Amino acid sequence: MSLSSTTRRSYIRLLRQGYSHHRISPARCPSRPFLSWFRKDKQSQKTKEPEPILSQDNLFHPFSNSPFPAIRARGEAIQKLAPCPVCASAHNSVSAHTKAQPRAVKFECPDCGWPTHCSEEHWREDEDHKKYCGQLREVNEDEHDLRSGRRFREFELPGPQDSEAAISFANWDVFWYTRGFPSMDTERSRRHASKILTYPLTIGSVLHQYSYLTLRNQRLTPEGSRSLAALRTTLHVAPGAPEVEAASVSKPQMRIFILGARAESSLPPHVWEQLCLLFPSAQFHLFFIGPQVSLPRPASEYKQPTNRPEPSTANTSQAESSPSQPEESAKVKEVASEVKEGPGMDATPSEAKNTDLATNSSEKAASSVETIAPASQEGQDGGKKPIYVPNVYEPPTPAPIARLKRTRESIGQYGVPSYTVPYTPQLTITGMQASYIEVHGQFQETFDPYTDCFFLFSPGLGFPSPKSVSEETGEPLLQIVSPTEWGPVMPLLLASKCPIFVTGFSPADVERDVRSLSAAPDVAGEFDWVITPGPNSFGSEKWEVADFDPRVMVKTNWGVWGIRGKRRDVQEKKAWF
Repeated sequence: MSLSSTTRRSYIRLLRQGYSHHRISPARCPSRPFLSWFRKDKQSQKTKEPEPILSQDNLFHPFSNSPFPAIRARGEAIQKLAPCPVCASAHNSVSAHTKAQPRAVKFECPDCGWPTHCSEEHWREDEDHKKYCGQLREVNEDEHDLRSGRRFREFELPGPQDSEAAISFANWDVFWYTRGFPSMDTERSRRHASKILTYPLTIGSVLHQYSYLTLRNQRLTPEGSRSLAALRTTLHVAPGAPEVEAASVSKPQMRIFILGARAESSLPPHVWEQLCLLFPSAQFHLFFIGPQVSLPRPASEYKQPTNRPEPSTANTSQAESSPSQPEESAKVKEVASEVKEGPGMDATPSEAKNTDLATNSSEKAASSVETIAPASQEGQDGGKKPIYVPNVYEPPTPAPIARLKRTRESIGQYGVPSYTVPYTPQLTITGMQASYIEVHGQFQETFDPYTDCFFLFSPGLGFPSPKSVSEETGEPLLQIVSPTEWGPVMPLLLASKCPIFVTGFSPADVERDVRSLSAAPDVAGEFDWVITPGPNSFGSEKWEVADFDPRVMVKTNWGVWGIRGKRRDVQEKKAWF
């Protein structure tokens, strides 16, 4: 049977269509070239974490043999400043006319790694050293762990709080659990996390409506209850209303003045954002005021883009590092440079959070208190800055902080070196490198007990002034009455009727500051207690060791108390005829 030409063409078209359906397209064909067998998966490269410089079982190192230059420099500073405790006790027992002086420490304790005595003989004779040797070893390992290069999950801070989950301020453990922090598996993680969060959490735990300071435990006074009730009307919403960000539109901004700021002014802004996340329906403006406030790095110091190749730093890193660990020192310098630079000038708050928070927060927490700078950092005058600045009686000024995209100079507004960063819609940070008395005139007519409060972190009110001396006795004045420190400031703060909260680094420091209140003529009898002196549940759990004497150890924000200017209610007296 012969087919017509039209039918033949139809059969051929159907056969071709059926063949094309079963044919595998070249795009879908799996290809495996020979060279691709040695190619690494991009996904695996992204998730791979860098290897730490030190493992968790290799954190203990004597200061002189530490792989990190900053720790070695600290050991050298202690050897120049700290006296031998055995020599000091022998010197106190002999006559004052003798010329014998306590020798500086040179011998490093093999158990804690700190330089503690002038010789091994005196180290063996000192029975009291065993009482604090374990704490010194703990600090030694913590300092090496902060620079070990591992991933710090304890610094991966959580985001917004679930509106249906309440936050408890009973202690650190309960707060971390209710707030959704990563699990703190070790005591070292607890110490690291509490060190950087003690400042925002001390403020938040005092002001929050679920604070652990209550009338029941007698930490909150009736007058303090009234003051905090006024502040909480701004921080929280009405009962039954949801705590959401939209509720902050019709509310005034909460202003917190942190006077005498030092280390707290150098914390990364995303750490202070944790304070805002405790109050979703409030807006905050933080004012860091003090002569040691850390200011942003000048824009001129940031590297400009160029086509020139960067000079090789292999020789420099090899010269500054120990001969046995050139690779480790190079990694340390690379991490330090990243932390020192921080988020770039074009970084937004969300981009800053997505960076390596673990390394960024840990190194900034260490450098903010100790002002540790890389050995190769050069100043504006061309000279090199010291690797470590010892903490002798007065803490040094922290290193400059990173300049964010929205950072702007505010010297024209306040008349002093200052900056302002609108970090998020809820948080604005302003830093002023000046004493409070210089800028008080710009705020004195705007204080409101419903929206303003003061925080003084370890101000040293009861310490002797290094600048002022009594004209009658010739002895140093207390800082609370010194005209160059807190003398003219405290009466102005009390006159504002806003609550003043003060912290101390030890029980003795809290007692010293409280006793000094009665020594100031314009302060004694002019205040009401808001919070009675006592321990701070959100103080740092990390020991801070003094360079001038390793036996002196304190904890940041150990205690807290609060006062307010005395209220005198006017009562009308009716005459009876």
